[in-house]
Amino acid sequence: MNQQPMQQPPNMISEKDLLYITDMLSWNLNASKKANFYAEQCQLPEIKQALDTTAKMHQRHYQQILSHLNTQPGNVI
Repeated sequence: MNQQPMQQPPNMISEKDLLYITDMLSWNLNASKKANFYAEQCQLPEIKQALDTTAKMHQRHYQQILSHLNTQPGNVI
């Protein structure tokens, strides 16, 4: 069964959806913090660079999720 993607987000989300969004924010924030921590401890430039890139990617994903939540009128974070 092929489902069509939602063209517009619903006016309300379920508690399950809210918990999943909260989890996504937590996962990305935690991954960013861990990558930053390990990058600070790292002595090898190539690995340090990879960890810095990873931290920035997770920070960007975290900000993108927040941005999507903030673009809908009436949303409160």
